[in-house]
Amino acid sequence: MKSNTIVAGHDRKSCGVVLTGYGHGNAPGNRRQGPEQHRSVKMKKTRKSIFVAVGLAVLFMMMSGTLPAQDKPVDTMQIFVEKVKADKKLLIAENMQLSETESKAFWPVYEQYQNELFLLRMRTLQLIKDYAAVYERMTDSTAKNLLDEYMTIERLRLKLGETYLPKFRNVLPDVKVVRYYQIENKINAVLAYGLAENIPLIKTSE
Repeated sequence: MKSNTIVAGHDRKSCGVVLTGYGHGNAPGNRRQGPEQHRSVKMKKTRKSIFVAVGLAVLFMMMSGTLPAQDKPVDTMQIFVEKVKADKKLLIAENMQLSETESKAFWPVYEQYQNELFLLRMRTLQLIKDYAAVYERMTDSTAKNLLDEYMTIERLRLKLGETYLPKFRNVLPDVKVVRYYQIENKINAVLAYGLAENIPLIKTSE
């Protein structure tokens, strides 16, 4: 399942992730605003949405691996990171129904997979930050580069899943391998939904 971050918008009427405009018309309380005031309010909302998306991306990233040693100060953030990682592992453990023998073989492979996923989350986070930085002054060239990077990340994500498939099959029966991939996809879908909901569609000429 694709993460659909930068290339997706959110349609509040259908509550689904679709390619739709970021604006949804003026709220009744905004009808008396002049053009300049309305544009200012809209820009503030856009910036806020992007920052929320960056925050979600950090959470997304945390749930996929371990922060590099130089980025791990011993403070409340580190405690939070470890808790998120532990919560995800607990969620998977509770839903995988592994035997003792399966657990011993599964978790080392799982940790390796999460560490490599983390590198892709880092690239996704940087992509969102780059998008936010140029949102108000987007050019065709920059848009092309952003989309190319997005597609590269998606290809690498799919390739990584394919690379680890035989490794998981070596330690689990196929039924449980499928179950694990389903759980990962569900977690990714929930987080990706949050990103898609908060990242506005790219601007075109008005």
